[in-house]
Amino acid sequence: MAQATFSVRMDEKLKREFDMLCSDFGMNATTAFNVFARAVVREKRIPFEIQASSAVIEREQGWNAFMALRQQAKQNGVQDMPLDQINAEIQKARSGEDDI
Repeated sequence: MAQATFSVRMDEKLKREFDMLCSDFGMNATTAFNVFARAVVREKRIPFEIQASSAVIEREQGWNAFMALRQQAKQNGVQDMPLDQINAEIQKARSGEDDI
């Protein structure tokens, strides 16, 4: 099989730490990157979780909550409630009125 070169730029300290860990594992950085590349190709995914920052997660959770409330409003037949009625319901909730 023909060989190709893959060049990666990274922080010098990170490279030193990576090289030391690879050595502890009994391999060099090239072998580690090959193991990673083979896993990605075999599994058709990054073989570990990559997570967004908390701001992105909070925005996504907010959107999901909004969509769930929207679906609930549709199921309860109040999806077309006018804004003045929505505001009146908010005022009732804030004042502690409970007519449910």
